[in-house]
Amino acid sequence: MSKAIHPIAGTVALMTILSFWLATAWSEAFAGEQAVTTVKTLVPYGFFVLIPALMAAGGSGFRLGKRMRGPLIDAKKKRMPFIAANGILILIPSALYLSFKAQAGAFDMEFYVIQAIELIAGAANITLLSLNMRDGLRLSRRRARRPDASGA
Repeated sequence: MSKAIHPIAGTVALMTILSFWLATAWSEAFAGEQAVTTVKTLVPYGFFVLIPALMAAGGSGFRLGKRMRGPLIDAKKKRMPFIAANGILILIPSALYLSFKAQAGAFDMEFYVIQAIELIAGAANITLLSLNMRDGLRLSRRRARRPDASGA
């Protein structure tokens, strides 16, 4: 079951974070304050998709990784604490703070500093999750190429 859940949950998590990042960048670069307010207001609601997806990906990955060894597994395991800490300590608090500020119409220097931090931290998580996905795909291809142990 973990073999099916892990790639789906990981993809949902990555696409959700990517959509947050792209919507934020687009609204800041090409739209007005109303669009920024809408994006910043909606992002926390996306946590209802993102957090379960991350939990499912992390839990199923942990379960799958127990039985596997090698440099790709080690690399994925080393990235996960940073991804989790970045999300819990920077991204979630930033998103909630920016949502509050945007709804209050407080587009001040503090808003834009936190926004820049959030975009940088988000880009880091997108990169790390993408690397984990790449390594997971490599692992899947290796398993698919192995001859069946039953001799069939």
